[in-house]
Amino acid sequence: MDEQSIPFLLVVATGTTTVILGSALAYVLMQKHRRVQEPEEISIKSGEIDCDKYPGGRVSVYYATQTGTAETFARQLEDEGSDHGFLIDVVDLEDVEVVDLTSKDRCDGDRAKAIFLTSTYGEGEAPDNANIFVTEMESKLAIENGVEEEKKESDILAISEDLKNLDYCVFGLGNTQYEHFNAMGKIFDSKLEKLGGNRIAPLGIGNDDDDIEADFESWKDEVLWPTLEKNYLKEGLKVTSNKTNRDFPETPYHVEFLSGATKPKSFVDSGIHSSGKHYFSAIECSVTVNRELRSSLDPGSTKHIEIDVSRAKDFSYATADNLGVLPVNRMEDVESIAKSLDYNLDAVFTLSGSQNHEWHGAPFPIPISIKELLLCYCDLTSAPRRSELKLLACYATDPIDKSALSRMSSKEGKAEYRKKIIDSHIGLVNILKMCPSIEAPLEHFLTFCPRLLPRFYTISSSSSLHPKSVHLTVSVTETMKKDGSIYKGICSGHLAKASSVRIFNRESAFRLPKESSNPIIMIGPGTGVAPMRALIQEREYQRKTLKKEVGANILYFGCKRANMDYLYEDEFKKMKKSGLINEIYVAFSRETSKKVYVQHLLEKNAGETWNLIGKQNAYIYVCGGVRMGSDVRETLRRICVSKGNLSTDAADEFMRSLADNGRYVQELW
Repeated sequence: MDEQSIPFLLVVATGTTTVILGSALAYVLMQKHRRVQEPEEISIKSGEIDCDKYPGGRVSVYYATQTGTAETFARQLEDEGSDHGFLIDVVDLEDVEVVDLTSKDRCDGDRAKAIFLTSTYGEGEAPDNANIFVTEMESKLAIENGVEEEKKESDILAISEDLKNLDYCVFGLGNTQYEHFNAMGKIFDSKLEKLGGNRIAPLGIGNDDDDIEADFESWKDEVLWPTLEKNYLKEGLKVTSNKTNRDFPETPYHVEFLSGATKPKSFVDSGIHSSGKHYFSAIECSVTVNRELRSSLDPGSTKHIEIDVSRAKDFSYATADNLGVLPVNRMEDVESIAKSLDYNLDAVFTLSGSQNHEWHGAPFPIPISIKELLLCYCDLTSAPRRSELKLLACYATDPIDKSALSRMSSKEGKAEYRKKIIDSHIGLVNILKMCPSIEAPLEHFLTFCPRLLPRFYTISSSSSLHPKSVHLTVSVTETMKKDGSIYKGICSGHLAKASSVRIFNRESAFRLPKESSNPIIMIGPGTGVAPMRALIQEREYQRKTLKKEVGANILYFGCKRANMDYLYEDEFKKMKKSGLINEIYVAFSRETSKKVYVQHLLEKNAGETWNLIGKQNAYIYVCGGVRMGSDVRETLRRICVSKGNLSTDAADEFMRSLADNGRYVQELW
């Protein structure tokens, strides 16, 4: 068998991720669900491969993503594949099972090859579209280790034989600010080997706290492509690109314009692209309360928002869950994009897969007008990645525009890119004005323009006290740009003015102790106080309505000054007076010469804190910035040493045990 004819699989995943330890029983149930809900075979590029154009054969790129970064990187590989002699197929990881990694129609050869590009989401959680796949890997390993003895031995052997035919390598995308840095990359790298896969390159690491694009570029240019070429191209073979300077990149979309107004179709789950599922499931609800929480002395704005969900069919939430909110772009930005690209906002179109690209589902409701597309589903204002600038350069007809975009997208142009794009808050709407020669048909615009992603806000109300209303605590983002104009956050700006919003619910990690008598310590500076307000309301419901014994409620809050941004001050003081809150400790960071933060007050109260944690089994909840969360954790560790008389190692183990048992819960951003 010729090496260059062996097909190759590539998997991309994003987010800070924790292993989901699925049992074999969960796997069996999951498979039943899949057979009912997803009867269709996964679509991939099929048919004979042009061996002259693609001497290295097929490479399937699977991505798992929370924010879209993985898919962006996958599309970048798709565009570059032919330059290196490979046919690239991009597939959502949510659409595959472990066995699919080696069971595709590969046209030739009998081995498969996979590269997993993975990152980590939140505090050790899998990206939404990787949850089932990770659970399946864990379940198969549990079966092979004899956890589920009822499973047929032949099934176990079939799995092992499949992945023994798999060559793979992994690139991880993560962020060093999070405790579980690159957890998913490490998980994929380890579990695939245990399932019989053959690693062809060491684990690659990307760090979003620095420059993840540079990390990815170095990996693909110095590791990925050289590895593929060495292993799957004949020795001495040189691949020549047939692209010209005016060749557009491939697009997976085919646009068909329709005459007259047409309502969006109804789609079953299998007809929806997983990355756009929230566009179909979100419910539009009215905003009933919108009030300012900061004083007039503070130039900033934090809003208390209440959303009426009484008429929202199939919507429910638990106290301190996460509410997904779909933003809406400003009309002036929509009109600017349409003017720059000569689009008719009233034109209605539908989508399908382009030639040589299989259809993986509708990315948003279709048919749709260009106006609604730009308003609701396209990110027009966020700073594009350098890889997206590289794509944009392909559509510039003016050599000066093309050169500027290409320069900023290069490794050598990173400093210029940061200064002119990131630091200046320049989005696609601005770039099209700065580079007016860019011309892009709609299907290509859909390829390089990122989707407008939902924003998540931790709910600040108790579902027991407010079952028909969801409360949010929203910091309205407004930043002065270098040119003197104001950069406004798309979602917070929308929430600050909207009379209705499209929403959906997502479970959070914040859950009160099963035993209501356990004390709780809540640490939430700024808008991080939102879930703490919800938890306190729930404790009020337990005490007054359910007549339960409720343990101590200790709140740590932080802001700049008492007369500026002490959120919910009157409300919390009433709760303190009624005895619902036992202690409120507020860190005012700008009222003294030395800045004071919540971790300083926590350390000041070290004795009380250890008594609650070490002797009364208190639960700890932390919400806010990543750096604050790290400082709080380190402070708690020191308290364990100084007041609990634990060694450093024992304190670390104690903190881990708190997290493992649900007594130490963080939600950081």
